[in-house]
Amino acid sequence: MATTNNAHYILAIDQGTTSSRAVIFNQQLQQIATAQQELSLSYPQSGWVEQEPEHIWQSVLDCIDQVLRNAELSVSKISGIAISNQRETTVVWDRQTAKPIANAIVWQDRRTAAFCKELQQRGVEDTISQKTGLRADPYFSASKIGWLLDNIAGARAKAEAGQLCFGTIDSYLLFKLTDGKVHATDASNASRTALYNLTSQNWDAQLLELFNIPASLLPTISDSACVFGCTSVDLVGAEIPVMAMLGDQQAALLGQACISPGMLKSTYGTGCFAMVNTGDTIIRSSNQLLSTLAWQLNGKATYALEGSIFMAGATIQWLRDKLGIISQACETEALAAKSNYQQTELLVPAFTGLGAPYWQPEAKAALFGMTRDTGKTQLAAAALCSVAYQSADLLTAMSLDGIKVAQLRVDGGMTNNCWFVQALADLCQQPVLRCNTADATVYGVAFLAALSLGYYADIDAISQLWQADRQFVPQLAASEQTKLYQRWQTAVAGVLAQQL
Repeated sequence: MATTNNAHYILAIDQGTTSSRAVIFNQQLQQIATAQQELSLSYPQSGWVEQEPEHIWQSVLDCIDQVLRNAELSVSKISGIAISNQRETTVVWDRQTAKPIANAIVWQDRRTAAFCKELQQRGVEDTISQKTGLRADPYFSASKIGWLLDNIAGARAKAEAGQLCFGTIDSYLLFKLTDGKVHATDASNASRTALYNLTSQNWDAQLLELFNIPASLLPTISDSACVFGCTSVDLVGAEIPVMAMLGDQQAALLGQACISPGMLKSTYGTGCFAMVNTGDTIIRSSNQLLSTLAWQLNGKATYALEGSIFMAGATIQWLRDKLGIISQACETEALAAKSNYQQTELLVPAFTGLGAPYWQPEAKAALFGMTRDTGKTQLAAAALCSVAYQSADLLTAMSLDGIKVAQLRVDGGMTNNCWFVQALADLCQQPVLRCNTADATVYGVAFLAALSLGYYADIDAISQLWQADRQFVPQLAASEQTKLYQRWQTAVAGVLAQQL
């Protein structure tokens, strides 16, 4: 698609769990300007995590307005919009008014754990896994949709009458940007709902029946790069095509130029997500990892294998917001530097259950090995090491599934902490390449829009664009890492034993 009016800028929206961002890129994918707005989460009950969809929407509008002013650009200079988003977070809204029927249920939310356990006991988890690559777990959207339909007054009747829409955040933003004209999602986000069949690449009727979800509720599934629709002139001042949408972790995989099978990235934001490209092959994990869709271009799917950790940067937020031992996340680097991996304190951050490879939604966090000397230093180091140990869990599971990792490409806000990245290299016993931008997510989806706009010939072009900022190599002896990792596994076993 050729551009017109000499406009060569891309507006990329990265709607995350704790903030919304807008970034303007030029044709060479250089950042011109950025704007960001933090978002709050609410916790109405134990295990519940919610956000207000209209606050998310307003934050995106505010960021668009701010980034255009920061760049000193008129909206007419934007050729296309790209959207990356927090995945699995579930919104249901009225098709006519676009008003949400309730708060969004965030991906971390565990309120449907009992229902998912019931599915496991009924013996249908294998069916879900074979069709979707996922698990019967509260993490995914399907059980969240069912909960909203069954617990919000009148919702199921309206859904049966075709009056409601479901969407992950990408779909909700697209609906709002197009003034209700387009109800669609891309294949990467569809693959995170537990309703999408990886093989047929469409919504699965058997799964819809299993979760009791009307098909009319669901968005149309499109390629990850296409013209999804155009923004409303009344809303942003111009008709701008939305050219790309990707779930945030898939966007980071592309942003890290992991375009060949076997290439792996790990993103450290609110949670941690390690994802390895598996090409056109769906790898079925024997070690509780997830098969998922990386992206779909021209109808052709590229798949990935993923391990999900629920608490990464969120653990550092816990230190700040709940314990009050730091005022900014960056303070953990200097604190941890005063300690070492051999300290007695060990944190298992199961604040919202444990994700891969354990999948225990009812697990509770625990801190082991405290003494009278335990203080800020030890807690900061324990929090950072807990993320590194969980990453080691994921790499171990991938290795057992036959995937040999040559290097770990990392991005996300936590990777600005050099102590943490060195701990990753040491405790995972892997060379770690830090991307030259912590914003691989927004970079990846911006590249996809640039590909749609014809700025690049094919997806291979991102390999020439990607650059590493720094390499970290293991400095810890392998024998010592083995001892430390065994201690970690013992601690996790202790946490899991609490569930008996």
